[in-house]
Amino acid sequence: MTIAEKTSARRAPIAAGRMGVCKALAVALLLSAPFGVQAKAVEPETYSPVAPTIDQARANILIARQLQFTHFRDMGISDELSGDVFDAYLSYLDGQRIYLTQNDIQALDKARNRLGPALKTGQLQPGFDIYNLVQKRIIERLEFALDTLDAGIGELDFSSDETILVDRSEAEWAPDTQALDTLWTKRIKNAVLAQRLSGADDDAIAETLRRRYEGQLKRATQARSEDAFQAYMNAFTGMWDPHTSYFSPRTSENFNINMSLSLEGIGAVLQADNEYTKVVRLVPGGPAAKQGQLKPADRIVSVAQEGEKPVNVIGWRLDEVVDLIRGPRNSVVTLEVVPASAADETLTRSISISRDEVKLEEQSASKDIIELDRNGETYSVGVITIPTFYADFRAMQAGDPNYKSTTRDVRKLISELKQSGVDGLVMDLRNNGGGALHEANDLVGLFIDTGPTVQIRNSNNEVQVLKDEDASVAYDGPLVVLTNRMSASASEIFAGAIQDYGRGLVVGSQTFGKGTVQAVRPLNHGQLKITQSKFYRVSGGSTQHKGVIPDIEIPSRIDKTRIGEDALDRALPWDQIDAVPHTRYFDFSGIIDELRSRHEDRFATSPEFRLLQQEIDFLKEQRQRKTVSLNLDKRTTRQEQIETTRLTIANARRELRGEEPFESLEELDDWQDQQAADLDSTDDELDFVIREGGDIMADMLELDKRMASILTPQQIAAQADTP
Repeated sequence: MTIAEKTSARRAPIAAGRMGVCKALAVALLLSAPFGVQAKAVEPETYSPVAPTIDQARANILIARQLQFTHFRDMGISDELSGDVFDAYLSYLDGQRIYLTQNDIQALDKARNRLGPALKTGQLQPGFDIYNLVQKRIIERLEFALDTLDAGIGELDFSSDETILVDRSEAEWAPDTQALDTLWTKRIKNAVLAQRLSGADDDAIAETLRRRYEGQLKRATQARSEDAFQAYMNAFTGMWDPHTSYFSPRTSENFNINMSLSLEGIGAVLQADNEYTKVVRLVPGGPAAKQGQLKPADRIVSVAQEGEKPVNVIGWRLDEVVDLIRGPRNSVVTLEVVPASAADETLTRSISISRDEVKLEEQSASKDIIELDRNGETYSVGVITIPTFYADFRAMQAGDPNYKSTTRDVRKLISELKQSGVDGLVMDLRNNGGGALHEANDLVGLFIDTGPTVQIRNSNNEVQVLKDEDASVAYDGPLVVLTNRMSASASEIFAGAIQDYGRGLVVGSQTFGKGTVQAVRPLNHGQLKITQSKFYRVSGGSTQHKGVIPDIEIPSRIDKTRIGEDALDRALPWDQIDAVPHTRYFDFSGIIDELRSRHEDRFATSPEFRLLQQEIDFLKEQRQRKTVSLNLDKRTTRQEQIETTRLTIANARRELRGEEPFESLEELDDWQDQQAADLDSTDDELDFVIREGGDIMADMLELDKRMASILTPQQIAAQADTP
């Protein structure tokens, strides 16, 4: 009996009900059932087609109005938009093109140009019809996968030269069900191969895959009306920009948790990414950030409570994944993730994190001092690391004169560093995802006299300018600001202002590019998070999309094609408004070429940089692979090449530090796990980049002594006399 026959036989007892639904859906989509009228269908035993509610229809009308009349992007609901919503919705429901066939797409295509008018008037049935058909196809595929496992993993052939696409988001739709059967057989073989190469036996592999597919099947059969509505509305709202989204009533209740998971969770910002839940960033000071193994762009496959079996969460709703990850303080949750650097989705690792609250003091700015020898002279450079822009709002409101905030803490750290006699200051904003806007404004004020810090333009083209009104300067010496791709929002405002004022140099990699402001507005049913304004630098350029481009660039391991505003669909573009008058303290044009030349010379001879570049090139090559082999021998050879490269790079780093090399990859992995759990351990790349920031600082002072202070001797004297 073939797999297809077995699948048919498995469904035979309820075939009439299930096929009746399929036909009813096809009729609704093909034979002009009026939009807004629910199609009649036979009630199935395993999946009940979901239907829209009156409350959802009213919410849809409100959302459509708000998007057209209050969003920053001025855009109406056109025929072209209708087609774009259709494509985005299908991408959300079947982003890897593994459930629907070309025949399905042709059937659904009749709704392509009719979604826009329907969305204006709250007629949701077209979107629900699409959702119901996709759910049917998901159930069919998962049943096929389970039947394939029933036939036995030993029946799968791993000797041919078959390959499988790593990313099918732009692949052709499978022409028919038979082609999907072939594709899913390949997917199962890929999953089996990956686990075999990890040392699992076939019985364990079969059990793991069965749990995965049965879990997904259970979620598919339990789909709710709210699931379809939220997916449909987010395909719709996403046409304006990726940060505008609809929150269902349940999601609205957990809004703060969804955004940070900071209350008795792991401290990670999560978002839906097709079937997966993806890590966007880690909350500074949170359990995940302190544990060290979870990274941005990792995708969560399963969640396990302490002492319990893992629960597969592929295909789950974001709010349900959040609920599963949350739990009592000091309890342990284990996440199985597809690492951001993985060549394909079958390569996973398990990460155990102890739940806790994110404490404000663990997000606080900190300082360090590095010493640099340069031509017989020693330079002392202060380093201030700012994980986030924070403020203790409760203490502020209570009138506590000693409330904690980024600016207050940094002012104190600067004072301590000045007493230590530092020659320059490095502000480390790498991985700082932003925070309190007023803190970014106040922090700029520590380094300038007075003046504007950021402009905010709303959808009516009204521009508000935030300013530093305090004429005092906490630090007047040479300044370097370190950034990377994870520096976002308030970090970009600070770095952009320092760059525009000529107050210091920005060093590192291009920032995230998050230059928009959102507001959450209540609806009759749930909430709408909508983009209402945009940040602009004092020089007039937006931080949106482009971010801040460093004066001197240092490569990073972070994949810019997957992380950053310009990696998001329909992100608002970069644009420019009028600059506002501001002082230009230093003119770096006379020395910037020499600074870059010295920087490049150091990197050309730096063993640390060569290793970093080698690792970046290796990761890039991994990400660029379009296919993976399903041949056991070829896959084994490739896996051994990957492991050898990882081990070679790691041992080269250990050799630089005079440490013994690792004997095996297992020894390396164990060491990395120990390092991640050790809060006192440091990242070699971070130390390396900070030292380079200090070297650039020393170059600045050597090339132009005027960089030593932005203040005149008279101003310095006046400040010294101020009590």
